[in-house]
Amino acid sequence: MLNRKTGVWQSLDWFTFGIYVLMVIAGWFVIYGASYEFDLENPFNPAGRMGSQLIWIGIAFCTAFVILMLDRDFFETLSYLIYGFVFLLLILTIFVAPDIKGSRSWLVVGPVHIQPAEFAKFATALAVAKFMNSYHQTLFTFRHFMLVAGLIAAPMLCILLQKETGSALVYLAFILVLYREGMSGFVLLTSVCAVIFCVIVLRFGDSMTGAAPTGELIVAAIILTITFLATLFISKDKTTFRILPGLVLLASLAGWLASRYMQLNYVWVITGIIGLIVCYLLFLSLKNLTKRYARIALFAVLSTGILFSVNYVFDHVLEPHQQTRIRVALGLNNDPGGAGYNVNQSKIAIGSGGLTGKGFLNGTQTKLKYVPEQDTDFIFCTVGEEFGFLGSLAVLLLFGTLIIRLVGMAERQDTVFGRAYGYAVASIFFFHLAINIGMVTGLTPVIGIPLPFFSYGGSSLLGFTLLLMVFLRIDAGRKGK
Repeated sequence: MLNRKTGVWQSLDWFTFGIYVLMVIAGWFVIYGASYEFDLENPFNPAGRMGSQLIWIGIAFCTAFVILMLDRDFFETLSYLIYGFVFLLLILTIFVAPDIKGSRSWLVVGPVHIQPAEFAKFATALAVAKFMNSYHQTLFTFRHFMLVAGLIAAPMLCILLQKETGSALVYLAFILVLYREGMSGFVLLTSVCAVIFCVIVLRFGDSMTGAAPTGELIVAAIILTITFLATLFISKDKTTFRILPGLVLLASLAGWLASRYMQLNYVWVITGIIGLIVCYLLFLSLKNLTKRYARIALFAVLSTGILFSVNYVFDHVLEPHQQTRIRVALGLNNDPGGAGYNVNQSKIAIGSGGLTGKGFLNGTQTKLKYVPEQDTDFIFCTVGEEFGFLGSLAVLLLFGTLIIRLVGMAERQDTVFGRAYGYAVASIFFFHLAINIGMVTGLTPVIGIPLPFFSYGGSSLLGFTLLLMVFLRIDAGRKGK
């Protein structure tokens, strides 16, 4: 199935390919800066970080060449087969992988360590794009929506079982793909609200307002406000404008009167009011035979469920170190010598770089190994220390240009498969960039995901190369180019 025509080289998006090559080369130099020790006799020793990454770069470039020489339809035809093979690897990894730093996510073959989770993103993107191409007109019927959700959730679950929470969370990026292909904005809105609600409940959970935790009270009030205003906004029935405010007012009055004689948790009072509104919405939905009211009711029910499950998940599902990282990120714990050490040292390194940086190989935080994982998950702090604000800005602009370019390329595809796959690639890169930069600057919890093309690691480099090069090959073969 090799493409023997030379047309691919004329139609290849060389601008995007050039960004890829530039980022890989720049990434190697940053890894060099993060790993270099002046007393090394041979810094290019294959057993060391720099030499090993150089070998993986060679493998990645060879892989890119092979992918670009394959026929465009090769990937769509074998999408499910590739997905199935990688999924079996993920399952195998759970049982046979050794415990490395608390996770079982690496397959060890002699001197080579392979992390199947890095290739699962590429395989899942192919399978989701293939499914969307086949069922686009009926994609968001309940049955087909559950099927595509299953394609995304299956590898995510396997990666969670490997105790690689960060890699599993990357699959949330596929929500953007589903939204572009016609998924209701209701799902996207609910997802965003869920994140906001979780942060508020945890951030203000340690303080009390009366008998109610402040965080829960704030979220309950937000849910009530959104539900109330959304109902009034979409309602065409004038009766609703009289009944609904009166219903809320009477329930509030009843709660206030009850509080005069007993200590009430106002979260439960607000939840009761939300329940009354939900019942009224379901009545309107049946009366008018429309889904609009039912969607608002569903939002209220799901949001209330999230409200009462956040603390349980945090206390009983997350590991203690994950709890600590989240509390540090939310400012609830100040632990510069423990869980907050990585982030604290990372911010010191970035800040010490100033405007132009200390210069290549001159980073003191880097050379003295103050920042753990400084050549993998925290590689961006090396950029900030050695190349300063301008170097950091250049890296961010490079990523921004790549992501914007990928979105533009996705929009010009002649098939749903190409467009959906392109958006999956752009979304995955965006998620990795946002979370990784958020980690090293203390804006998000430390969940351990690499910065594409910059972080040390052969599986990561090869996985992102596959992800990007397949899309470049699909784009090069489109009609009407």
